[in-house]
Amino acid sequence: MNLSFYPRLAFDGLKKNRQLVLPYGFTCVLMVMMYYILRSLTGSPALEEVAGSSGLRVILSLGTWVISLFSVLFLFYTHSFLTRRRKKEFGLYSVLGMGRRQLGAILCWETLLLGVGSVAVGLGLGITFSKLAELLLINISMGNVRYDLWISPQDICWTVLIYGGIFLLILLHDLLQVGTTSTTDLLKSEAVGEKAPKANWFLGLVGVLLLAGAYWMALTIQSPLEVLTVFFGAVLLVIVGTYLLLISSSVAFCRLLQKNKRYYYKKDHFVSVSSMAYRMKRNGAGLASICILATMVLVMLSSTSCLYFGTEHSLNTLYPRDINITLSLAESSSLGPQTGVTQTVKETFTACAEQLGSRMDHVLESTYADISGVFRDSTVILDPQEVDFGIGDNLSDLHVFYFIPLEEYNRSVSEPVTLAEDECLVWSNRDAFTGDSITFQHGKTFRVREILPDFAPGETRSALVNITSSIYLVVPDLECALGGIDRLADYNGDRMINYHWGLCFDTGLSDAEQLQLPEKISTLLEDSPIDRLMQTGTFSLVLEGRAVARRELYGLYGGLLFLGVALSIVFLIATVLIMYYKQITEGFEDQRRFQIMQNVGMTRQDIRKSIHSQLLTLFFLPLILAGCHMAFAYPMVKKLLMLFISQDAWLFAWVTAGSLVAFALLYMLVYRITAGAYYRIVAGRLPQD
Repeated sequence: MNLSFYPRLAFDGLKKNRQLVLPYGFTCVLMVMMYYILRSLTGSPALEEVAGSSGLRVILSLGTWVISLFSVLFLFYTHSFLTRRRKKEFGLYSVLGMGRRQLGAILCWETLLLGVGSVAVGLGLGITFSKLAELLLINISMGNVRYDLWISPQDICWTVLIYGGIFLLILLHDLLQVGTTSTTDLLKSEAVGEKAPKANWFLGLVGVLLLAGAYWMALTIQSPLEVLTVFFGAVLLVIVGTYLLLISSSVAFCRLLQKNKRYYYKKDHFVSVSSMAYRMKRNGAGLASICILATMVLVMLSSTSCLYFGTEHSLNTLYPRDINITLSLAESSSLGPQTGVTQTVKETFTACAEQLGSRMDHVLESTYADISGVFRDSTVILDPQEVDFGIGDNLSDLHVFYFIPLEEYNRSVSEPVTLAEDECLVWSNRDAFTGDSITFQHGKTFRVREILPDFAPGETRSALVNITSSIYLVVPDLECALGGIDRLADYNGDRMINYHWGLCFDTGLSDAEQLQLPEKISTLLEDSPIDRLMQTGTFSLVLEGRAVARRELYGLYGGLLFLGVALSIVFLIATVLIMYYKQITEGFEDQRRFQIMQNVGMTRQDIRKSIHSQLLTLFFLPLILAGCHMAFAYPMVKKLLMLFISQDAWLFAWVTAGSLVAFALLYMLVYRITAGAYYRIVAGRLPQD
């Protein structure tokens, strides 16, 4: 036999089924390209020009693992559509005398042609667009652009190895299916449908309960710290609940429609409802996959976009001035602008500013103390043993309490207030405070004079950095208020209460000059009075610059946005491909059904209306459910973003709404295109009216 016989058969088979093969090949190329680009960026030397490059590399490396895992699952899923269509063809080959070995040879050549072609084209496009992706990433991350091209042979080898392994697994699966299926079954593979499924009310109820549990978790969680412990569990509940609901309850829904004689026995609905009920088990899995992918796209796009476009808001909240200095002191006696330590620090930084040609404008000083404890029933538990036990019960009970002197608070308001010795003003950053008193274990009880609606930005910075909820107390006198708890120690013997003094000021310098300022100040502080005081261990100093923080935040959030967009593109293509394959395969299956209905009096216009009714019911259900998932996920994702210092709730709301609208428009466009493909297939064999 000619050596080119099997390759020719394989090529002809792929060519004849190009309506299915081309979208599948396009998806393979896309997966290979995106994997190579992310892997190439992970090791690119150009990332050294981006602040926080080590964290950015971890983010990109995580993206390569996500794409490789998704490629395995999704390519197997989409290839099953091709296998289903090709079984009849292999049955014909078997009737013509081909054995399982010859059929296996054809499959090997088909897989080789598809695999080599997809990997080669994907790598070519990946190498071509990797530099563009690198420039985009560095630009949104505010790094310094380099124009040299980075091509790593190791990344190429890994890409070939990963996707070569995926195609090998697909080939083994196909060989097993063809090798264990009789010739008769191969010939009847397209004609054999699914058994009419039964409505499983129990599994449908379980799905509803799982979704209700996930929604309840999303709505009731108060602490961002607690979100970390339940987020992935809630995601798993949503995935399982969605599959159970759409597979089981959708069958029951179709059965109810069939029992409604006024609705069911109409030519627009009769064929569509019976067809949906007959295939709903398979349809339900596909629709659930579309719903989950759509939800993932919406969550990723909205959250990463909110982080990136809200960077300046986060910076202005975290860093009220160009330079921010925080002293952590061991004794409360060292606090205040007139004490030796704080006065020395202020004088030293004033001298540094003069030497560097900068100014000290809009100076902001703050004095406060903080302690962590479990807050329950107006009582703050401070014993380490009880705190650990309390955290185990409920993470949302853990709070950080900040004590602010009344004198300092009055400097930041237009109308000063007075407080009795046992009174306080209260402001909470995340959880609404409703009590009328606060009692500290081993300490004092304070009556709440007023719950403040807001607080000075410079004094809430520490609360925003903490992932736990924070409560601020304005007290008449700091030392008096902390009496009884100022000597409490943890397991290591360290004091549980921390004293802080902050100094913030604007420099009047440009961003480029400010980038060098913290390092220059650190150099000038060597052998200064501050340096000598720090060596005594009486305090520690943290120096932060807003310009430096801007680069770091844009590096982190830019990397997250880039990865979110990259994965969203992959998931969007996957969603489109699932919709397309469902339309194509079901169109071929429905050809004969609609032909029979036309023979008994159904017109082409009636068939079009029936198709429209069926597709509208099927393909807008995942979009509606994805919107429902996103609506309930909104509170949880918003709290999760707080861990990234994102506090702009309005921006997240607008970005989420915009993402949902944009996705819905794209979804409707894809629906129109795929619905047209379905109708063309069904109408292709219908006689004219």
